[in-house]
Amino acid sequence: MTRATNKKEFRNALLQWWMINKRDFPWRTTKDVYETLIAEIFLHRTRAEQVVPVYNSFIKKFPDIKSIAQAEENDVKQMLRSLGLRWRANLLILMAKELMSKYGGRIPADKSDLESLPGISQYIASAVRSFALELPDPILDTNTVRILGRVFGVPVSDGSRRSEKFRKIYESLIDIDHPRDFNFAMIDLAAKLCKPINPSCDLCPVRTMCEYKKTSS
Repeated sequence: MTRATNKKEFRNALLQWWMINKRDFPWRTTKDVYETLIAEIFLHRTRAEQVVPVYNSFIKKFPDIKSIAQAEENDVKQMLRSLGLRWRANLLILMAKELMSKYGGRIPADKSDLESLPGISQYIASAVRSFALELPDPILDTNTVRILGRVFGVPVSDGSRRSEKFRKIYESLIDIDHPRDFNFAMIDLAAKLCKPINPSCDLCPVRTMCEYKKTSS
């Protein structure tokens, strides 16, 4: 699957499937940079369904960066307790204070600026840029790398999500006109069909292009 026509076919098949099968979460209805940043911090190694009530309550209590910067650490810890993320409370407050001092409470769009903030990984920075600013940043994590590895027949390891090879594959596939939708679609495909164990290959929209499907049939 190296030709441009096949890459276009992949994009179209994925997005058509996603329009019918997309998952609905409150952070997907907004392009607010702050709300997107908070969602991505909470979603780190946490099931999306668990995040929903905490996210809604947190945004209501802390509607902007300034409110977090002025918060008591214990108040933030209590809100993150059910997600097992109490340890992130201090990082959140440090991040908010740095945003206030360096950017006047504005969240920067530059990727390196985002990644320099306390607790903000390369993945979170890319997710914020893609989902809030609609920039064509690859969203590489264990799940999306699994899709790429299976489709292209490329071995996946623990370090693949940081691999330049996988980044280039993702960049060649991403829909630059609809990067937000494309990245959500990749995440949902991994969650609903392309699971680590017993993937639902027969229902997959890109099964005809997938090396894993060909070898497992």
